[in-house]
Amino acid sequence: MSKKAVILSSGGIDSTTAMAIAKSEGYEIYSLSFFYGQRHSLELEAAKKVAGFFGTRKHLVVNIDLRAFGGSALTDDIEVPKGRDEKDMQRSIPVTYVPARNTIFLSYALAWAEILHVSDIFIGVTAVDYSGYPDCRPEYIAAFEKMANLATKAAVEGKTGVRIKTPLIAMSKADIIRSGNKLGVDYGITHSCYDPSPDGKACGQCDSCLLRKKGFREAGIPDPAIYIG
Repeated sequence: MSKKAVILSSGGIDSTTAMAIAKSEGYEIYSLSFFYGQRHSLELEAAKKVAGFFGTRKHLVVNIDLRAFGGSALTDDIEVPKGRDEKDMQRSIPVTYVPARNTIFLSYALAWAEILHVSDIFIGVTAVDYSGYPDCRPEYIAAFEKMANLATKAAVEGKTGVRIKTPLIAMSKADIIRSGNKLGVDYGITHSCYDPSPDGKACGQCDSCLLRKKGFREAGIPDPAIYIG
């Protein structure tokens, strides 16, 4: 009997690499994505391609409306920051942070995992090359895992405990890309940009684009993304 895992998938580099690692470890993959009121649906199109690429058992897209709350450049009429250097990114939590997003996503993953009798949930967070989001830190992941094992019927009854797997947590973006490249990931099907053009080209200047370009540059691997200009 194969082991199973729920994997949060945004269609970006990190979650796609996390999925590749899970696949290489022999997991049967249940991919979970969200339409949460974000600025565009290109990441969901990418997540669908990623699910197909890895032959997932199921790819589920859940609709939730975080735009009802707003408060983020990804879910509100707030301009996406452009052209920031790394010091600017690390100085404060940016407006692209979506309040409680990972907590909400992990909660949905936890519910699905319990239904599937799955112990392992993969999330592609990293605490090295990232935009300073508080819900990407190791202490947050440890706290959520502890909570999950107190909150579910399966865990309390000793049937299925919960492990939040973060294989990228200590990797730089370049390390992530190198790892995925070795595992045969096609990064051409991924999407990273927060503010793409109407025809789907990446802006090249938002934090996510800049971190992506830096990662490929440092990894010595060509970036297959198509940028404006």
